[in-house]
Amino acid sequence: MAFKVAVVGATGNVGREMLGILAERGFPTSEVVALASNRSRGTEISFGDKILKCKVLDQHDWSDTDICLMSAGGDVSKEWSQKIGAQGCVVIDNSSAYRMHADVPLIVPEVNADAISDFRKLNIIANPNCSTAQLVVALKPLHDKARIKRVVVATYQSVSGAGKEGMDELFTQTRAVFVSDAMETKKFPKRIAFNLIPQIDVFMEDGYTKEEWKMVVETKKILDPKIKLTATCVRVPVFISHSEAVNVEFEEPISAEEAKDVLREAPGCLLIDRHEPGGYITPHEAAGEDATYISRVREDATVENGLSFWCVSDNLRKGAALNAVQIAEVLINRGLIQAKGLKAA
Repeated sequence: MAFKVAVVGATGNVGREMLGILAERGFPTSEVVALASNRSRGTEISFGDKILKCKVLDQHDWSDTDICLMSAGGDVSKEWSQKIGAQGCVVIDNSSAYRMHADVPLIVPEVNADAISDFRKLNIIANPNCSTAQLVVALKPLHDKARIKRVVVATYQSVSGAGKEGMDELFTQTRAVFVSDAMETKKFPKRIAFNLIPQIDVFMEDGYTKEEWKMVVETKKILDPKIKLTATCVRVPVFISHSEAVNVEFEEPISAEEAKDVLREAPGCLLIDRHEPGGYITPHEAAGEDATYISRVREDATVENGLSFWCVSDNLRKGAALNAVQIAEVLINRGLIQAKGLKAA
């Protein structure tokens, strides 16, 4: 069975990655349509060995489209996702627009695939925030083993999380340092080249940023509402891949060796943990890879039943595009959707 798939926001970082991953994984497509705004009409985009020309979102007929991979931002999703879903097309939304909606499942397939069954209420499934996705992939097997009470996480998030503009700004500012050009700051609140910015998204009344809030509420929805989590999210001068320093307190005893054994067998995780120089994964090595890498697993003697570890993943893949395609694969593999073309036949 083959499905007609539309990618909304196809010219963006994540949209392009979605097209690449659909081709890489041999997703069963009868047709793939690249959609974007009017200003991107006709833009050519690669899909495997084919070239697609972008079409305009508001001119697309959704009546024969089976799956929509939505990656055009929250405002576009709020305007279009429910309209698309009402026409029988399942929307897998990469924005934050519907993540906390009571009638929309928030899915990371390795963690809570069973929750996908509720998608028919609005025909929308939400993709989590990129920093949340890799975190819960690492936490899930540990939670099953020893029950997590509390998580403290500091993120080191790449500029690609802020889109093409963020990547361009890091490149331009880095070049400016070496050629003594004027330093321009547009996308980020402060200079990002050779610097760190302890703010991602807007500040909330309690002093946390919205990115930090997302990690809290999304982890609770995906994994367990009883888990207490606090986060500090930092933008770093890295192009691709988010890193996280994670400290976890458990209800039950768990040693570092037991945690490593669990993580070695966990879906989506790859343990690289040698106690020697370079015996860990960095953002550079994770870029372009599907796994959530775990390193530096060690016991925290300052709390009872505590562990610390280092977690790295490509934010454009597992943090966004790959997770969305995996959700679509779950729908197909579980027989939850049928191609409209097959129904017509």
